[in-house]
Amino acid sequence: MQIFAASYLLPISSPPITGGALAVDNERIVAVGTLAEVRASCAGPVVDFPGSVLLPGLVNAHTHLELTHFPSWKLRKALDYLPQTYLDWVSQVVKIKRTLTQDELVLSVREGMRLSVASGTTAVGDIVSDYTLVPLYQEALLKGRFFLEALGHDPVQCEALLERMKRQLEQPFGSLLPGLSPHTPHTVSKDLFRGVQALSRNYRVKKAIHLSESADEASFMHDTTGPIAEELYPMAHWESFLPSPMKTTSTQFLDSLGVLDASTLAIHAVHITPADAAILKRCGVTVVLCPRSNQRLAVGVAPHKLLKSLGIPLALGTDSLASNDSLSLWDELRFLHELAPEHFTPFELLLMATLGGARALGIDADAGSLEVGKRADFQVVSTHDVKAGTTVCAAIMEQGRLEDVYIGGVPVK
Repeated sequence: MQIFAASYLLPISSPPITGGALAVDNERIVAVGTLAEVRASCAGPVVDFPGSVLLPGLVNAHTHLELTHFPSWKLRKALDYLPQTYLDWVSQVVKIKRTLTQDELVLSVREGMRLSVASGTTAVGDIVSDYTLVPLYQEALLKGRFFLEALGHDPVQCEALLERMKRQLEQPFGSLLPGLSPHTPHTVSKDLFRGVQALSRNYRVKKAIHLSESADEASFMHDTTGPIAEELYPMAHWESFLPSPMKTTSTQFLDSLGVLDASTLAIHAVHITPADAAILKRCGVTVVLCPRSNQRLAVGVAPHKLLKSLGIPLALGTDSLASNDSLSLWDELRFLHELAPEHFTPFELLLMATLGGARALGIDADAGSLEVGKRADFQVVSTHDVKAGTTVCAAIMEQGRLEDVYIGGVPVK
């Protein structure tokens, strides 16, 4: 058994504890309280972090670790150009992914895991497009969930994909749980959506859907116009599957298929209407915000005030290094803090990046907060002195510096 103490302990699930500590035994938290309280009930050496805060490891609820090496691939594949539109960027990603070898993908995922932990993230919700990479998630230090990606319109191919997903869900898994990711409302057929929903229900797994990320998607879902119809569908050879004008929104479309429920993560949700938001609330959907990716791709800003006013559960994701500068959720937190200071308090931001993400991924019984029984995944953030009138959360956001990361009570080098 070992005791870890600091000037403050921020459990997230309860108020900050001045002079706080936690005891760890066999990778699990066995006590939380002031140092005096913990030492009275637990015997063990004390590791002290003066001038610091102990808080849970961060939970990156949406990323694509396969694309961690994307910046270098652009150079090596002679595709290093600056996309001018959202569809230009999609085209660039597709072109590069078609050139990749299995070894390149494996190295990219492993580097993504390393960068995640190094920046204080101890759990992820990662999208997996190449199912042969799944064994990497069985050996990972990280917790969380890997989401098997699904897209397509051809009925024969979609049926085969559903069967492959089913077989994968029946395989043993390691520290990361399985999930499903029907890609977007415009890249997944109705039958494939219904099939994924049946698998989600039968195997009781979460779903992650890229929802209303761009204005192009909104145009396509309403009247089948714009770059998605004119560029993406021909590029994917889906011309014969181009729908008639649907006069709907992505959210309303998914609701009509019965695929929105409490197991659903809506990623981005930039171009949703108030009526869409009301549907998401009614269905118990969690929205995962990816503000830096949205800015990089110039797709807009999610309606933070609307989402918060409705009480829709929120989490935070970095997306991938194809559309972001880092996999650091601290960078994401501080960017959103600057982007919407009037909408989210420092505590609300930290909640999104910890317990909010854990709840979104369905791992909150084991992660997201510092509570007895949970795995001892935590980080040490130095803040020096918390000035009078400043909350611990505000001090962390304004001047916090990540010093150490522990997984299962063991420091990660």
